[in-house]
Amino acid sequence: MHQGTRLADLTTLAVGGPVDRLVEVHDADELVAAVRGADEAGRPLLVLGGGSNVVAPDAGWPGDVVAVRSRGMVRTGDSLEVQAGEPWDDLVAHTVAEGLAGMEALSGIPGSTGATPVQNVGAYGQEVAQTITAVRVLDRRDGTVRTLSPGDCGFGYRDSALKRDPGVFVVLTVTFGLTASELSMPVGYAELARRLGVEVGERAPLADVRAAVLELRRGKGMVLDPADPDSRSAGSFFTNPVVPASMAVEGCPSWPAGDDVKLSAAWLVQHAGFGRGTRDGLVGTSSRHSLALTTEPGATADELLAFAGRVVDAVRERFGVTLVPEPTAVRPS
Repeated sequence: MHQGTRLADLTTLAVGGPVDRLVEVHDADELVAAVRGADEAGRPLLVLGGGSNVVAPDAGWPGDVVAVRSRGMVRTGDSLEVQAGEPWDDLVAHTVAEGLAGMEALSGIPGSTGATPVQNVGAYGQEVAQTITAVRVLDRRDGTVRTLSPGDCGFGYRDSALKRDPGVFVVLTVTFGLTASELSMPVGYAELARRLGVEVGERAPLADVRAAVLELRRGKGMVLDPADPDSRSAGSFFTNPVVPASMAVEGCPSWPAGDDVKLSAAWLVQHAGFGRGTRDGLVGTSSRHSLALTTEPGATADELLAFAGRVVDAVRERFGVTLVPEPTAVRPS
């Protein structure tokens, strides 16, 4: 247990006030016990993994912050059961080294494995819903541990039933079904295909895909690096909006999404007057990617959220499209 910690120390955006009580847990049993203890005592509870998808409150947290530090993975055939606290990119690197295809295009994403099913994390044509076969959770409604199927998880674009019911489920382990192969899954993203020198839908060596994705992400300041101020962010701050085809914006890159179209949020932000390097005090857009909002030392969550609100208003006024933030703005309940 630790005192004197700030949420800013536990999150990649580096904003947020003091923690009343910090508890670090190192396996699933400790995590269950910590959550049950807070719930039974009636203390406000915040569970944090890598803290990469959170805007933490300036007022801090008036209860328990449980930092998930569980590690480890168990392979059964081509399946991997992974502890919630396992750093995501360490897992991806392991699958590439072991010749297991299915998450290579998700290289370089910060955060912990347990957070990935909540957000249905995705990038460069892959998302975790394509490989997740089971999520073991603690259900805080009755204190039981149970296993959710992919159907139970209700995955959508950067969405899941776990996200729609925030705080109900605490992820303990995630099981992934992968494919034994030295070649990637079919490359599904044009920018990545160009970097690899292949056509969309073709495969490439796993190691080459990982290297290309890391290079692309570093070029956008989206690989965590203490020496890179552009990585002091939550990655993409807004999801790409899915709108009826009739609302497509002239000039804006778009992709089919069923009967609708998915628009480039980065293009919308930039063309609404918030291009790369737009600053307002200690917050603003990354110097390398208009979709990433970054902070400087001393920035507050309120400053950041106010800036994000101005971006949303500008895009709505200019294009009639409402952007949705990707990170969760945490508030004590």
